[in-house]
Amino acid sequence: MNIMDFNVKKLAADAGTFLSRAVQFTEEKLGQAEKTELDAHLENLLSKAECTKIWTEKIMKQTEVLLQPNPNARIEEFVYEKLDRKAPSRSNNPELLGQYMIDAGTEFGPGTAYGNALIKCGETQKRIGTADRELIQTSALNFLTPLRNFIEGDYKTIAKERKLLQNKRLDLDAAKTRLKKAKAAEARNSQLNSARLEGDNIMVNFSYMLNFLHVKWLKVCWPTSEQELRITQSEFDRQAEITRLLLEGISSTHAHHLRCLNDFVEAQMTYYAQCYQYMLDLQKQLGSFPSSYLCNNNQTAATPTPSVLPNVIGSSAMASTSGLVITPPPANLNDVKEYNGSRKARVLYDYDAANSTELSLLADEVITVFSVIGMDSDWLMGERGNQKGKVPITYLELLN
Repeated sequence: MNIMDFNVKKLAADAGTFLSRAVQFTEEKLGQAEKTELDAHLENLLSKAECTKIWTEKIMKQTEVLLQPNPNARIEEFVYEKLDRKAPSRSNNPELLGQYMIDAGTEFGPGTAYGNALIKCGETQKRIGTADRELIQTSALNFLTPLRNFIEGDYKTIAKERKLLQNKRLDLDAAKTRLKKAKAAEARNSQLNSARLEGDNIMVNFSYMLNFLHVKWLKVCWPTSEQELRITQSEFDRQAEITRLLLEGISSTHAHHLRCLNDFVEAQMTYYAQCYQYMLDLQKQLGSFPSSYLCNNNQTAATPTPSVLPNVIGSSAMASTSGLVITPPPANLNDVKEYNGSRKARVLYDYDAANSTELSLLADEVITVFSVIGMDSDWLMGERGNQKGKVPITYLELLN
């Protein structure tokens, strides 16, 4: 019975507090009650926390889209994460493409040029897929997880304390309003007492009795209102200090997110460097095939279109030389074959000789090239000092 009485009293007290806050909030919105303003420093901290929360959510969501463009896959990962279970491992797009290329190359025949090239491309795509998987794992651990911890942990605590501060402010302003009304009633009572002295009729005596009872009630309630004001002011000041201490931690959060951002940039740099190296190695392998090997079954060797291939190679070289702009090769690299003498040529990027008949090259070095009767159309004879050997045309930029 006592427990039930206690619960009823507590419920009634909570309902009264809620109603008082609702009335105070409504009157503030209608401009009928005064509102205690927070100090400028605390307002700035609250604004900074809200701004941090908004932009952190946007950055986190867009990073997830960048790392996993498939929305269905993102939903699946989210569900497994909420169920605290590990999502099943699936091949990503580069790995699937690589496997299709390997299967196609195997069926066409590894001994054919096209089949062999497909297998090499497929292996490279699978290596890129592995690098992509490592980027996602590293970024999720070092970048997305700290951002998510802030949104779901630190900021939720800040929001909870901020809401509590708002409630304490409403209690304080409600207490101020009640005390103000009590003082106004006392002032009116003094005026009525003065009015009684000026007349002695029934209506005046009746008003005096009513005001006498009202004064008795005020004498009981007024001290309570002042005490309530002191209590609510103390609770509000204490909550404001707690909220301020939490909000000042936002600067530490920014410093931590900066370190996480550096980790994310480093992970991306590693990923793109790996992809570039894989494609560079693949391009070397494809470019080192002799013309006779580039024939499929009964097809004759075809010289690549000079206006397309050199431009592709040139763009790769421009990307690999930090800031150095290389002029694209001439429209027709085979002009040197029609020229009986030798020509100077700049090497676009490194090339490792496949056998003793070829000449290894270093990017940006200048060598002498000339044609030899009977040599494959995709190759020239290169000379550097006492060294001499075959070099692929696509690795060169002829100089005027």
